[in-house]
Amino acid sequence: MPDPKITVVYYSATGTVHALANAVVEGAQKAGAETRLRKVAELAPDEVIQSVPGWLEHAEATHEVPLATHDDLAWADGFLFGAPTRFGNVAAQLRQFIDTLSPLWLDGALSDKPVSAFTAAHNAHGGQETTLMSFYQTFMHWGAFIVPPGYTDPSVYAAGGNPYGVSADFAESGPSEGALEAARYLGRRVAETARTLALGRERLVTA
Repeated sequence: MPDPKITVVYYSATGTVHALANAVVEGAQKAGAETRLRKVAELAPDEVIQSVPGWLEHAEATHEVPLATHDDLAWADGFLFGAPTRFGNVAAQLRQFIDTLSPLWLDGALSDKPVSAFTAAHNAHGGQETTLMSFYQTFMHWGAFIVPPGYTDPSVYAAGGNPYGVSADFAESGPSEGALEAARYLGRRVAETARTLALGRERLVTA
């Protein structure tokens, strides 16, 4: 059977979620997946971006990352979404992209595909879990198969024990190695789930 196709869509202001997204891609690729890494467009005004240390620098450093399109999700057998938490919810930049996906939803292009999420906040209790659950409410409307990490791998405990998805605290040095390893595991888990679902569908067709 062909390798699963996994799309990772993220928004990152200063780089923490971007690092998590790259780790998710690494994990999916190690599971044999073909991947697409995509960011969403910035919505904040220039004066706000320039007022936050590292925001403009990160935007310039990642300008070559392609912007996400509807085709990137229609192409995929599974996907993961990541964004920093904003007051306990998904950052507006990624939320705005998600809000454009009604045509794919109406066509059923988002249903029956495995999906998961990752996030970051300034501290350990900064809204990570509510942000992940906000993602999952949307995925339930799509009819997608939510794939949380649960407590299925030691990396989850090493990253702080979040069973809902991968979460990290902001730091000048980027996310901890524990969080990155948990992100790699989550990417692998979604890719392996996509492969299992595809194999099951093949068997149903040939049965």
